[in-house]
Amino acid sequence: MKKKFISFTIFLLLSFVLSVFLIGLNKNPLYDTKSLEGQRIKNFELEHFDKEKIIVKEDLLDSNFTLINFWASWCSPCKLEHPYLLKLKSNKNIKIIGVNFKDKQNNAIDFLESYGNPYDILTKDNSGKQSINFGIYGIPESILIDKNLVIIKKFIGPILSNDYKNIEIMINNE
Repeated sequence: MKKKFISFTIFLLLSFVLSVFLIGLNKNPLYDTKSLEGQRIKNFELEHFDKEKIIVKEDLLDSNFTLINFWASWCSPCKLEHPYLLKLKSNKNIKIIGVNFKDKQNNAIDFLESYGNPYDILTKDNSGKQSINFGIYGIPESILIDKNLVIIKKFIGPILSNDYKNIEIMINNE
């Protein structure tokens, strides 16, 4: 009787593990956040980089467009996109919010002192938890939203020349 119980328990355990494995094989392995485009930004809170202040969605309402850029000093592709962010800063139709992602504050400050600060507002996400609310799964990533807080475009990877040109077209043809 004891052997039958042990055999049955092992059978159930193996069946469960095999079922989970087979279900996992049939799922789409790509994490796609394209569905965020066209959606309105939900409530969020981002901690200001060096002040005891919380940035909320209402802080985004005073600009025609806002680019929320997730970056870190240790991120090589972030250095590639940085000159394009500096160029965008000169456009008055857009506000750029930087979200420093899982970084040391002194390293982030050194980065901005070395390469320039394109951000109108600088925030931080030391744990990475707030970034999840935006569908961020790697950096750099950026989200362009309009004055109604609707996501127009999500940029996965660094903003480079073509992305910069497309952003300029979108924000200047309002």
